Amino acid sequence: MSIVWLALRRPYTFVVLSLLMLLLGIGTCVEAPKDIYPYIDIPAVTIVWSYSGLPPKEMEGRIVTV
Repeated sequence: MSIVWLALRRPYTFVVLSLLMLLLGIGTCVEAPKDIYPYIDIPAVTIVWSYSGLPPKEMEGRIVTV
């Protein structure tokens, strides 16, 4: 039994199946997450240190190390 022969004998079945696939495809596109990059919880340390009167470049040279 060929799929073409089956489609010719039962055309409404294939129309309904194609509409169902179209609706499910649109529903999946609407509900799918849009973000390219996943959320990654990376631990980070932030330090706030205030030197009054110190330029930013000199502050960076004193605090940040490789």
